[in-house]
Formats: sequence, C-alpha cells, structure tokens
Amino acid sequence: MQKIILASQSPRRKQLLEWAEVTFNILVKETDESYPPGMAIDEVPVHIARNKALVIKQTSNVSLPILAADTVVVIDNTIIGKPKNREDAVNILMVLSGKKHFVITGVVILYNEKEIAFADKTTVEFHSLTEEQIEFYVDKYQPYDKAGAYAIQEWIGVVGIRSINGDFYNVMGLPVSRVVQALATL
Repeated sequence: MQKIILASQSPRRKQLLEWAEVTFNILVKETDESYPPGMAIDEVPVHIARNKALVIKQTSNVSLPILAADTVVVIDNTIIGKPKNREDAVNILMVLSGKKHFVITGVVILYNEKEIAFADKTTVEFHSLTEEQIEFYVDKYQPYDKAGAYAIQEWIGVVGIRSINGDFYNVMGLPVSRVVQALATL
C-alpha cells in the first residue's frame, strides 16, 4: 500500500494507522468544522471530514491519497461535541451515564479526482456512573479534546462501558479496518 497523508492531529488516529502498518505523513490545516443547519446527523462527520481533506488538497501540493476523519457522539438526536471545560465534561458524562449513544465517524479519502466517503456508526452503552466516578475520570484524564468527553480506551471505557455494538476502533476515532479496505481500492 502506498503512503498517504493523514489530515488529522488525533493521536488516536495516528496510533490506529500505525497498528495497521499504514505509512503516512501528517498534514493539518485549520478547517471550519461547522455544518449547514438541518443537515442529517449521519452526514455531519462526513461533511466535516470532507472539508478537512479538501483544504489539504487545495492548499498543498501533494500527490498522495489524503485521509480525513471526524467523529461525533450523538444522544437523543443531538450531537455532543468536545467539552468546553471541566463542568461541561462532567455534565456530558452525566447525560451519557446509564444510556445508549452513537459514535459516528465520517471518513473521506481524496486521491486525484476520486473520493471515497462513508460514515461508520457504533452504539455504546454506559453503566450508570456516579458523579464521583465521572469527576475522577475528568480530573485525571482531562478529556477536553474528545467528542462526548471520553475515550473508550481509557479508564472510563474499561470500567464504565456496559456494551458496544459495532467497531470498537470507530469509537477511538477511526474505523481502521474499513479505511484499510477503502485504501486498497485506490
């Protein structure tokens, strides 16, 4: 498989591609992560990922495939973004506690004039967590750069997840097996 450009600063996406032994360089540009009002929730992360990939394609002279992704957490048809601060992180996790939610990662791969775009959706259910558990997690792990205020591979995922239906790695930020399959078609 040829080398690619990863349009992401996410340490989790970097780690997953390394585990899959995909060779890549990281190239990131500031990107607008807004989306049109009324856009279907499943389309939002693909829209944002496409914008991330397009800004690299339009502003950089690269001839390699460009991989971009965006992950959103959804509960009750509402997108939960990254927490703004400690209080917001605690509140988000209190909402997720004892409930099912969806993690949707949109992926876009641009190569020459070809585009591969898809979204992968995983259902995650938390056990009921105490406020003390949530505060412990937020204070120790500071999940401020994570959609939904948590990382499944950290303490809260190990002790707080009741069930998962779908791709575990999608919840980490990249459905890596599906990405590798898509890259193989280029």
